[in-house]
Amino acid sequence: MHPPRQHDLKPMVFSKRGLVLGATAVVLTTVAVTGAGIHLSKSEAFFSESPKELVDEVWQIINRQYVDATFNQVDWRSIRTEYLDRSYSDPEQAYEAIREMLGKLEDPYTRFMDPKEFQNMQIDTSGELTGVGIQIAKDEESDRLIVVSPIEESPAFEAGILAKDIITKIDGLDTLGMEVNEAVQLIRGERGTQVTLTIQRGIEEIDYPITRDKIEIHPVRSRVEESGLGPVGYIRLNQFNANASRDMRKAIQEMERERVVGYVLDLRSNPGGLLNASIDIARMWLEEGTIVSTVDRQGEQDRKQAQNRALTDKPLVVMVDGGSASASEILSGALQDNKRAVLVGTKTFGKGLVQSVRPLSDGSGLAVTIAKYLTPSGRDINKEGITPDVIHEMSEEERKQLQGNITNLGTLQDPQFSKAIEVLGRTIADGGAFPVEAIAQ
Repeated sequence: MHPPRQHDLKPMVFSKRGLVLGATAVVLTTVAVTGAGIHLSKSEAFFSESPKELVDEVWQIINRQYVDATFNQVDWRSIRTEYLDRSYSDPEQAYEAIREMLGKLEDPYTRFMDPKEFQNMQIDTSGELTGVGIQIAKDEESDRLIVVSPIEESPAFEAGILAKDIITKIDGLDTLGMEVNEAVQLIRGERGTQVTLTIQRGIEEIDYPITRDKIEIHPVRSRVEESGLGPVGYIRLNQFNANASRDMRKAIQEMERERVVGYVLDLRSNPGGLLNASIDIARMWLEEGTIVSTVDRQGEQDRKQAQNRALTDKPLVVMVDGGSASASEILSGALQDNKRAVLVGTKTFGKGLVQSVRPLSDGSGLAVTIAKYLTPSGRDINKEGITPDVIHEMSEEERKQLQGNITNLGTLQDPQFSKAIEVLGRTIADGGAFPVEAIAQ
């Protein structure tokens, strides 16, 4: 099965520190511009009255930055000649040509956004959002839209939408062949209005009427869970946004004061986010060792290391699943390869590419794949994902029950958390050593 084509309408920051790893489409409505590094002044660009200038602007960015120096075995210089020889009577024709040109790269993560799409993508990472709260992707094999994961406590989550659901209709409109951007336009809307998603799950097809609403995204939630082992620190990280590092540090420090015996870090359904956030958080758990390497088109590696500033050395279990993507895979891969944590759950999503997002001269935007990342052991997990040390599936009934009662998440009523506690107990019994017997399961 081919991997889903995904579009990232997640929070993005346009600076080197804000390289984006997230690979999912957050179907939201409210638009707010993040402050760090965004400059959309037309005076700083060379866009003139001719839409043709925009086509060349996009071509130039790809020519300089794209990760694949062969451009998918395409003669990129002849592509420039072909598209600049055309006449464009309005911006829409140029937009269509740009999308066609980028399609030759066959890279779903390198994509053009018209001004409206680009504005909608610039979502304030710390504010309230309005919409249904799902992350969607395009599945190549079925040519359908697939749910990567619903955002916790969002209307989609509360309606019962699950990761890997197939969206077959939006308000009765068949989605076969529909692109993600088109779906986003159909699904988003004003607070209080309703959209009906027809979901295929196995052989069932179900209509889910969902009322759009404000969505609060809390990147970190934590608490101390009493268990037979003693107090265990449970930390759930929902996404790697601009606040994730700060909130994670605070959670670990508070739990250290509570004298927990170990930690369970929950990255399930975390679709990713900012590269820098994943590195910062890895350093809170790792005293030494490599965290991640990024490899650009010249093959140059930028290797990020731990800095001897770990906040704790207590035993750690990390929970992952098919909705854990990009930045989640960097963090879990770093902890697994350095034998700092045991991974429990199911295989992760498999997205190992880094995008830079560029504002263009007319207010549109371009996401460009500029690098791939490798885990410390050199694993390229793109399309493959990370396999947990302890694979523990949940039945659909267990998933529904858990999703229907979010208060059970990260408690002993959560089957994967129960397995994580079991594995943590073995780790503690072994004096904090990485339990070899866990890997054998």
